[in-house]
Amino acid sequence: MAAELAGVRRKFVDKVSNTVLKQLLDDLVGDVLNEGEKESILEENPARADKARVLIDTMKKKGDAASRKMMDHLLSNDPTLYAELGLSTDQPDQPAPEPQMNQGWSSTLRPTTEKFWKEKVNDRNNYPASKLSMKNRVALLITNIKFSDVRMNRRGAETDEENMEKLLTALGYEVVKHTNLTGKAINDAVIEFSKHQKLKETDSVVVVIMSHGKLGTILGVNWKKDTCEDVFPINNIYKHLNSKNCPALLDKPKVIIIQACRGEDEGSALVKDGADMDVVSDDVSQPELSHFTGDGNIEEDNVRCVHLEKDFTSLLSCTPDTVSYRQTTNGSFLIQYIVDVLNTCACQDHIDELFRKVMLRFEEFSVQTKRQMATKDRCSLPKHFYFYPGL
Repeated sequence: MAAELAGVRRKFVDKVSNTVLKQLLDDLVGDVLNEGEKESILEENPARADKARVLIDTMKKKGDAASRKMMDHLLSNDPTLYAELGLSTDQPDQPAPEPQMNQGWSSTLRPTTEKFWKEKVNDRNNYPASKLSMKNRVALLITNIKFSDVRMNRRGAETDEENMEKLLTALGYEVVKHTNLTGKAINDAVIEFSKHQKLKETDSVVVVIMSHGKLGTILGVNWKKDTCEDVFPINNIYKHLNSKNCPALLDKPKVIIIQACRGEDEGSALVKDGADMDVVSDDVSQPELSHFTGDGNIEEDNVRCVHLEKDFTSLLSCTPDTVSYRQTTNGSFLIQYIVDVLNTCACQDHIDELFRKVMLRFEEFSVQTKRQMATKDRCSLPKHFYFYPGL
């Protein structure tokens, strides 16, 4: 291993960044280096190239085991550079149980194995995701629950907010959370998020917005039926986060999830089978849904978005011009299914497959006489994006 490291010395010195160098030194302290050696490398070598040169020479002198550990940490922190250097990946993998899909939906997030991550991380068909970039993940979560018109309050949305925040945190994202915003405030929150300091170092972002909606818009908390003002245009998400306005996210996956109606039509047939459920719609034109019988009680959520930029993927809670539904105790069906699927399958599936499995859950979705189908909207990911939870 020391000989292999020696063979890439010049290229490593030329290409390694200051950020990765510092992370390598932090990771190697207590493992291969002591604090004194780390401080010596940092303080006695002001130039980046000198730090890199002394570090790699120190590892070579310490032998194969130390060299292997440095290579392992480099793979974790900068897999792109690791691949460019042509370093081997035949080190033994840490054993971990593969997920068993026949055990049903998991209530907690199942971790990715080290073996799986190493198999995927250097594949050019996949988006890069180093352990350093995963430490800088950030997500935006906006939930409208209480409205000026109290008849529009979204019962059960508190559960959606809690469940989504828990999931995003478990996936390694710092969650920027906002609750009960006007349309303008939603727009301002997305703009502010586009300037977040972590975006330069992250490998991806997730944006989740949950509210009432109409085709192409999210409703702010001051929306009133007589004026139809206070809305947030869905397209603004893509405008504010595109390559021009948010260059920090260039070539990085931007995952958009929207729980809101996109119209007033019934999608198909929702047939209730089993336990009692209070179900409501986030379409404000049908606040009572009085045509439901028994204890069915549904609310709708309405949206449409257009992707003009690369590296976006979106999952919307329903098809165009139709309503989406939310249980007043357990939250929206979309969020329930997303949590189930990602907890169980994010350890091994890329985002397109995860979304497909969420959509498949709606094949079994039944609540009296309406039907909802989640839909992916104009996805523009040229590669596979994996969350790699637990690394």
